[in-house]
Amino acid sequence: MSAPDYLFDRVTQEIRQQMDCILALTSRLATPLPAADARACVEGVAAAAEAVRRITASSSDIRAAMTDTLALTLGPVALRDLVDRLDDRWRERLAGSGVTLLVSYDGPPEGAAMLDADRTLQVFDGFLAHALSGVQRGTVEAMLRVRESGADIILEGRVRSATGAPSTDFELDVREIEAMFGLEAAMGFMLGRHILRRLGGRARSLHNPGQGETLSFAFRADRPPARLEEVAGTDRAAHILVVDDNATNRMVAETLCSMFGCTTEPAEDGEEAVAAAASGRFDLILMDIRMPRLDGVAATRRIRALPEPVSRTPIIALTANADSEETAAYLGAGMNGVVEKPMKPDQLLQVVRENLARGPEGEVVAA
Repeated sequence: MSAPDYLFDRVTQEIRQQMDCILALTSRLATPLPAADARACVEGVAAAAEAVRRITASSSDIRAAMTDTLALTLGPVALRDLVDRLDDRWRERLAGSGVTLLVSYDGPPEGAAMLDADRTLQVFDGFLAHALSGVQRGTVEAMLRVRESGADIILEGRVRSATGAPSTDFELDVREIEAMFGLEAAMGFMLGRHILRRLGGRARSLHNPGQGETLSFAFRADRPPARLEEVAGTDRAAHILVVDDNATNRMVAETLCSMFGCTTEPAEDGEEAVAAAASGRFDLILMDIRMPRLDGVAATRRIRALPEPVSRTPIIALTANADSEETAAYLGAGMNGVVEKPMKPDQLLQVVRENLARGPEGEVVAA
């Protein structure tokens, strides 16, 4: 039986066991019980339900990873903080096990990269689970090494143990990890390997001098976008009006602007946008297109009819509909650029930076 088939069979068994537990506990709750026993039953139901949720989520992630449809949510990540998170999560798991984990970071003190932090930790989790499955007592070392290569950042993870030997038996690894750390850790191991492939990375297993093995992986990541610490011709942070009727979309845009070093204010529709823009407080406006009361195109036309210099404020369209005909319509209405949703940090940064640098009278920009 292949490793994926084995794990999915185990997932089915585990869910059945947890559901049997839930049914037994709810059956008990249907009878009169002392308050303490009733609370214990409720806690048991909650724990079993949470276990099922985690297992099914991991199973879905593995299937998505195997079909190259696993979503990665990239953002700027402080790499030293990432290592601290790894240390915290494994120190708790290994408490009382007789195994000491030493975690280290080798890279720039303020090093950062565009990563999905949770997925990157899952890659590390898989390699640690593999290494630790062959260790009863002693020390295991985990390190993240960071170096620059042109426009990229190369991240290399290493896990070194003093026992065990390099293994290429993937299916055996999964079974050993489950035996030591449980089903969720075994699923994490498989998921980590697939995520590494999704990142375009590679893995190796090498003999240590003497005994033991070192597992390593490496992949490339983008640098975080440069911060827009200055508005052209000034020494202050750019102040941006974020206009969108969807609270989640506003939060995403505001987070990205903050990541670039900008300050923001929100508006929930075109009417609010026009009123806010009239104050003259903003260096740039991010304008959603489809909104109640007054849409983004109509709001842009009203802002362009205001007195100068407010009327010349750069306005960037945020839209899921950015084909050539619609983009031309947005630019024709007086917008200075278009960014397609879902927003990508590098594209938004490019349009914002270029419009802040040259102002509204320069060439329009689309991304």
